[in-house]
Amino acid sequence: MFRFLLGCLCLFGLFACGEQVSTREGARILLLGDSMFAANTATNEGVADVIENTFGQEVVDRSVPGARYFHGLPISGAAGLNLPAQFRASDWNVIIVNGGGNDLLFGCGCGKCDGVLDRLISSDGRQGAIPAFVAKLRKTGAQVVYAGYLRNPGTTTMIKACGPAGNELDRRLGELDKLVPGMIFLPM
Repeated sequence: MFRFLLGCLCLFGLFACGEQVSTREGARILLLGDSMFAANTATNEGVADVIENTFGQEVVDRSVPGARYFHGLPISGAAGLNLPAQFRASDWNVIIVNGGGNDLLFGCGCGKCDGVLDRLISSDGRQGAIPAFVAKLRKTGAQVVYAGYLRNPGTTTMIKACGPAGNELDRRLGELDKLVPGMIFLPM
């Protein structure tokens, strides 16, 4: 039964990782991330939709709910839930990314997260999965906008306990922003 459920989850991830907003040629903005970006796409009110409507530019949205950098099972990472695997090379002008929150939530339960934070991004912003991914994206020549940690709306939610770890993630992303020309950190 477990294998069946895992297989269904992986198939869902594969289907969810397609271009959700625009598949037309000529799009120069790419959106990569987790549920913070993928939410509300079914009602055409997702982040990509707002960007398209605000700026009149087409966006390819590859964000997937539950996406993260680190996975315990290789198949879950291969099923579109691995955030860096969402990237597809093209002639992008801007790549907008978020991520790391699910690693904190599921990787350390938002408590004693120093190890997960260090794997994501070092205290000085120079090492880890996020700086490596940003460097890969910048090598394409695209500008990179990295959106900060999702903030709790002040109610009881699963991420409420993640506030301190999220604050530290944002601080570290701010350090990365100082180091990488062509990257903009956008705190939430």
